[in-house]
Amino acid sequence: MTVSARPNDGPVTVLVSTRAVLTLPDDSLLLSPATISISPDTGKIIAIVPAVLPKTSFPSSATYINYGSKLLIPGLVDAHVHLNEPGRTEWEGFNTGTRAAASGGVTTVVDMPLNAIPPTTTLAGFKEKLAASEGQCWVDVGFYGGVIPGNADELLPLVEAGVRGFKGFLIESGVDEFPAISSNDIEIAMKTLNGTPTTLMFHAEMIPPISDSVGDAVQVSEPPLAPHGALKSYQTFLESRPPSFETYAIDEIVSLAHLAPGLHLHIVHLSATQAIPILKAARKSGVDITAETCFHYLGLAAEGVEDGDCRYKCCPPIREQLNQDGLWEELMAPDSCIKTIVSDHSPCTPELKLLPQHLQTIEAPHMHHSDSGVDMSADLKTEEKATAQEVGDFFAAWGGISSVGLGLPILYTSAQKRAQAGSKSVPDILDIVRLCCAATAKQVGLSHRKGALKVGMDADVCVFDDAEEWVLQSAGMHWKNRCSPWEGHRFAGRVKETWVRGQKVFEYGGKNGGFVCGKPVGEAITEKRVA
Repeated sequence: MTVSARPNDGPVTVLVSTRAVLTLPDDSLLLSPATISISPDTGKIIAIVPAVLPKTSFPSSATYINYGSKLLIPGLVDAHVHLNEPGRTEWEGFNTGTRAAASGGVTTVVDMPLNAIPPTTTLAGFKEKLAASEGQCWVDVGFYGGVIPGNADELLPLVEAGVRGFKGFLIESGVDEFPAISSNDIEIAMKTLNGTPTTLMFHAEMIPPISDSVGDAVQVSEPPLAPHGALKSYQTFLESRPPSFETYAIDEIVSLAHLAPGLHLHIVHLSATQAIPILKAARKSGVDITAETCFHYLGLAAEGVEDGDCRYKCCPPIREQLNQDGLWEELMAPDSCIKTIVSDHSPCTPELKLLPQHLQTIEAPHMHHSDSGVDMSADLKTEEKATAQEVGDFFAAWGGISSVGLGLPILYTSAQKRAQAGSKSVPDILDIVRLCCAATAKQVGLSHRKGALKVGMDADVCVFDDAEEWVLQSAGMHWKNRCSPWEGHRFAGRVKETWVRGQKVFEYGGKNGGFVCGKPVGEAITEKRVA
């Protein structure tokens, strides 16, 4: 068989493998040999043949790459990432955050409205963020808007400007510029956005009406009113954020859902399995509500957290192994309410993690972060105030886990371990593509161009060697601050290459530290959402 490019098609790149995850016309997934033809000019997939065709089938001018049995899958769409720029570029930025994404086969990230300064809660703030991103992104970047008290008039203009959805907190966010919303604020947002092609998302934690411990704020605050143990004990922290925080918040959201029957509602970073029956009952009654969970909830468990190791702090917290097992079971259920898996990459400087000396495995590089022209000196002075008593204090440390770009090996490794342990709830590569590519693209209204190997789609491709084993060391982290609970973990499967719209951005072991394209090629996604 010969595949010839039409004269006006220009150059062609051909990627070949005995194993590729293809999307069929009915959107089902198929693991098949494949020959994928890409137009470097348009950045689109122009042909797919479900067989391995030889190089002689193509014009001599074609670039032909045979990957043998390495997996070709769609580039991952990470629909929950904090890039923090402008304003907190000491923590992360567009350049470093998207480099980390590219190194792990992620070709699209969607940036949360916080912790940048200003947050994306106004049209002006969105424009400032877009300006900061220009020329810095190694992968494509979409953006969420935020819902805070008093910004209802900004929501529809942000929809028109191309944000992919909105997020609000039902508990304090930990940063002053992004306050929590009340039930009244939720009502206003639901009524304002009802009928628009967007998603209203919630950080679903709420302090129950009667509680002997208020917990800390979502990210950082004073210790709770009545802690039941040492503040350096992970168990103390875990007990301060019980499952009832999540179930109470989700009950509140569901109780208001009738106000917006034409609006997709979504729970970000679901942790507690106790919330699953609430979500399933709501869905059965006709409420359009879904949830996501995170790589760290599926690969880490409370039993493995050492006291004082605040790298593991996040909110909602990493819960017990039994809870993790329940999340896996729900993911694989035919009627699952958990539709996507994301990173919730929420980094900070190592100092803000308040790590004990024996856990400080790296020295933070000395650099001046003025990527967006924002003076970070005030934040740095605040960081220096940490006292010896705060070291290892889960209630004083910043809450957030760095993992963008690690999702594929985390899931693949965790699935292998579960299979070896005899678990029945084990995803295969088709499930991983469904949860991290196709469904995440749909969640943010990008399924017409992202998340699938199909003719006409963006040529976003991840080359994954599922046979290679490796250990993550701090030197292998590409985000700005090399501080993560995943350090030292052994993974099965490594991303070897990442292609963004037909251009190879990352090649493991390649020149320029693997970033072979030499300069950022990602784009800001500002097209108005239509579905």
